[in-house]
Amino acid sequence: MSLAPRAVIVHRRTEYEELLARHGTHGQAAFFLSSRGRSIEEVARRHDRTRQALRDVAAAVPLTWRNSRVERADLDRFLFAPQDVVVVVGQDGLVANTAKYLHGQPVVGIDTDPGRNPGVLVRHRCTDTAALLRAATTAGGRTDELTMVEAVADDAQRLLALNEIYLGPPGHQTARYRLGPDGERGQGEAQASSGVLVGTGTGATGWLRSLWLERGSTAELPAPCEERLLWFVREAWPSPTTGTTRVTGELGRGQGLRLTVESDRIVVFGDGMESDALQLTWGQSIRLGIAQTSLHLVT
Repeated sequence: MSLAPRAVIVHRRTEYEELLARHGTHGQAAFFLSSRGRSIEEVARRHDRTRQALRDVAAAVPLTWRNSRVERADLDRFLFAPQDVVVVVGQDGLVANTAKYLHGQPVVGIDTDPGRNPGVLVRHRCTDTAALLRAATTAGGRTDELTMVEAVADDAQRLLALNEIYLGPPGHQTARYRLGPDGERGQGEAQASSGVLVGTGTGATGWLRSLWLERGSTAELPAPCEERLLWFVREAWPSPTTGTTRVTGELGRGQGLRLTVESDRIVVFGDGMESDALQLTWGQSIRLGIAQTSLHLVT
């Protein structure tokens, strides 16, 4: 007997909940904000809207389905199953935070605060949940397959990201490494910089776009479903032993960018989740390229 689908509702703590965790009570949090000329009322209203959205989404799950709920901070400890339908309730960034832990499961993005969120990944309202869940489990249901970026280290550590992967120093020091196309003879160009960013078409609305604009790049930004990545080296430093000839480029399917560490430590993290980073030490290498898996976003 096959199991019924499981709806996994992903959410994160609201600003109001974070204030309560820091200050203990509503009154103390309100006093803290008021003493700085701010009001807790709007924060509380957004909290209420999010809680109501979670209730509405949970109520839309068919009675014959199983269901579960996971908070953002617990994603790295949650085991997603192949038959899950993942319902992300919140902001666009929460979809990206979730994507790295999935392996082809359909994802439904529910916007809890229309007009405040861009709605690039959380495209739907709570009232659409029931129809979207049916579509996610129906043959021929429409999804966008969003390209993801992957980093694989020489010790088999692996990291996935929907927007971008950053490689750089753990603090404000300079990262030293060698950089070049995967498979190229030689060790690549020796560089000293504040890090390397490799991004997707989904990430082209965020950090990747910032670097693209700052650099005045003539490269066309990739589309979210396009199998193409752009990469930039941040603030490369020219010196007698370090070069700056390889500071930007693009990668297609099957192409890779290899970085070999020549610092005490370099961290590698995706989509801003520094708490779930890879740690690389002197002499290790890592390859970056288009991931085999993609994010299946229900449209």
